[in-house]
Amino acid sequence: MIFCLWLRKHRPDAGRLNIDKLKYMSEMKKGLLTVVLSVLFSVLAAYGVVKAATVNEGDNMTMTESGTVTKTVNLAQSDYPDLTYAAEAAVEAVVYVEVTVTQQYQMTDPFFRFFFGDEGPQTREQQGSGSGVIIRPDGYIVTNNHVVANATKVQVTLNNNKTYEAKVIGTDPATDVALIKIDAQGLPTLPFGDSDQLRLGEWVLAVGSPLGYQLRSTITAGIVSAKGRSMAHDPRENNGGIQIESFIQTDAAVNPGNSGGALVNKTGELVGINTAIVSQTGAYSGYSFAVPVNIVKKVVSDLIDFGSVKRAVLGISMSDLNEGLAKVLKYDSVDDMLKKMKLSSPEGVYIREVAKGSSADKAGLKEGDVIVAIDGTEVKSGSAVQVKVNSFHPGDKAKVKVIRDGKEKELEVTFQGSSTENGTVVGDGEIAFFGTTLKEASKETLEKFGLKKGVEVTSVGSGKMLEAGASEGMVITYVNDQPVGTPQDVLNIAKSAKRAVYIEGVTANGRKAFFGFSKE
Repeated sequence: MIFCLWLRKHRPDAGRLNIDKLKYMSEMKKGLLTVVLSVLFSVLAAYGVVKAATVNEGDNMTMTESGTVTKTVNLAQSDYPDLTYAAEAAVEAVVYVEVTVTQQYQMTDPFFRFFFGDEGPQTREQQGSGSGVIIRPDGYIVTNNHVVANATKVQVTLNNNKTYEAKVIGTDPATDVALIKIDAQGLPTLPFGDSDQLRLGEWVLAVGSPLGYQLRSTITAGIVSAKGRSMAHDPRENNGGIQIESFIQTDAAVNPGNSGGALVNKTGELVGINTAIVSQTGAYSGYSFAVPVNIVKKVVSDLIDFGSVKRAVLGISMSDLNEGLAKVLKYDSVDDMLKKMKLSSPEGVYIREVAKGSSADKAGLKEGDVIVAIDGTEVKSGSAVQVKVNSFHPGDKAKVKVIRDGKEKELEVTFQGSSTENGTVVGDGEIAFFGTTLKEASKETLEKFGLKKGVEVTSVGSGKMLEAGASEGMVITYVNDQPVGTPQDVLNIAKSAKRAVYIEGVTANGRKAFFGFSKE
């Protein structure tokens, strides 16, 4: 107060000077702040321009006619799948499988027989190989049926180069799955994944031994190209008319020797067993197929628990709702067929025939019904029906939803088994016999082989006959040294045998065949 009064007394203009000074300093601060903000905005703008013009690694750039660069896909390095863990885990659990098959053949050269006589059947050994996947640490290994079919010796080599003799636990020709076992403990395994959750375009690895021993533990990568595939050229044989087909198609490179190897997802889970390729040359040409692991799990579980697959059967013949069915049923087109069947879409399976006394017959399914769901799962194709039914055991129950006369109807089915007892009539003049079906050989067939009588094997499924060496089209002439001319002859002699059944006949190729099996 005193100071201010002194200023006013002795310097009348001191207050005005002080105010001007404050105004000047305020304007200086505003100017400096403006400059700083301008520089900051300029830097940010320049950074944005540079960032927009910079091409990141993995960007897919295209240039228009006007010269403008357009970014169509932006994949940073971290966006690519890391398959190293899956590869390193899978390679330890995939094995090399070597098989020996002993074949019998008869010398048919008349010149040789004239001078040296008939020396009886000769034997020769053939070598083959494939892959397998360890699924339990106590030595259980899953592979393909066609890898170990008719094998007299099976050897397994692990990734650590240890070799073991293997025993065939069981096979399932219908799915081309087999289970073998080695005497070992603490083995590395691959966990089962869920093949139903695979998505189109998802990355997968194929692990196996293409082209034999030298290329063991080979890993290739690809994507899931399709699901639920059926193949026109199926390598599987002797399945008794039953086929469970719903293959995973991939473009991972697979060659002969990969059969039975692992198809693995990027998390290292087993999602399929590599089974076949489609090729004009016999080598990989872009298409490979694997049995989904959800099918494999059920088959393997049955083989371990029962020694054979306990397969449920619905008892129908069926067709997809496509152009072929429309022609058979004499409709003008698929649209015409759907309209007259009162269907909103071609998604479903048409029942062409219901076997008398079958699960379907007892549940009330009829010819002309269209199956759209089983146990709450939609089915859009015949292969989907097969896969779903295959997931059940005989005696299980399921709800089957059908469309009949344009209305939805739900029926409860109790599944029956696929095994047929010996002597059961399965067709016109045909009977079941240890997994095969037999009928009296026709006059034309007997003349073809120069025989007076015989019994023809019309189909071969899982059972003792298949394991012993029976093949479709062969004619049985003797059972336990007794001539046979009808299926009932074969059945009666086999029934009277105490321990074993010995079969003699002619194969479809005209060669003599000899084999036997135990009744126990």
